[in-house]
Amino acid sequence: MNEYENKVILITGAGSGIGRATALLFAHHRSQVIVSDRDEVSGFETVNKIKEMGGKASFFKCDISNEKEVQELITKTIKDFDQLDYAFNNAGIEGTPAPTNECTSENWNKTISVNLTGLWLCMKYELQEMLKYKRGNIVNCSSIAGLVGFENIPAYVASKHGIIGLTKTAAIENAKNGIRINAICPGTIQTPMLSRFTKGDEQSMAKDVPMGRIGKPEEIAEAVLWLCSDKSSYMTGQAMAVDGGWTCH
Repeated sequence: MNEYENKVILITGAGSGIGRATALLFAHHRSQVIVSDRDEVSGFETVNKIKEMGGKASFFKCDISNEKEVQELITKTIKDFDQLDYAFNNAGIEGTPAPTNECTSENWNKTISVNLTGLWLCMKYELQEMLKYKRGNIVNCSSIAGLVGFENIPAYVASKHGIIGLTKTAAIENAKNGIRINAICPGTIQTPMLSRFTKGDEQSMAKDVPMGRIGKPEEIAEAVLWLCSDKSSYMTGQAMAVDGGWTCH
């Protein structure tokens, strides 16, 4: 029996990278996928890839830092699909690198508004629907930067640490409501964000990974799939690192 078949999953930031890989994996397992991204072109590219493989997907444009747009995203999801079984809150930005004393208020506010406030808004409205049926799984995308500190990206690190705290709080609140909420903490993964951060020299990061390589988006997608499954049924409020051993240092 395929437990994912005909289930509805909402994935933010699904236009590329980890979000796209997760959308394709759930579609492969016959889930109905709501692809959300603020970039309409990349979002539809993901939808088209899913349809080419015979899957079901719809695109909804959304800037998760805008509460009205998030509310409309959840409303459209329920209107079109009548349910919301899984949510992968993946959308995020890296911000502009600078040491803490040089980080601008503009960069701080923008990074926090997308990565932390935006994720909270998604959870807020996802939970309102899931609570109606007392079931559901939410996976929030943090980072190894949510587990340890990194130089020159204070806003990003703060936002990713905040996601883990928010995940733990919501997990406790909903542990008896049939809703599990976990965070995933990717390490160095081959994504457009990493390419921007390293200015195209992604492989330079591999030397710091005990496994000796950077990860693939598909490897994170598999972890999200597992966290949404009954195989992880006794797991909630956890921050799971998928990082090639990086946080073992």
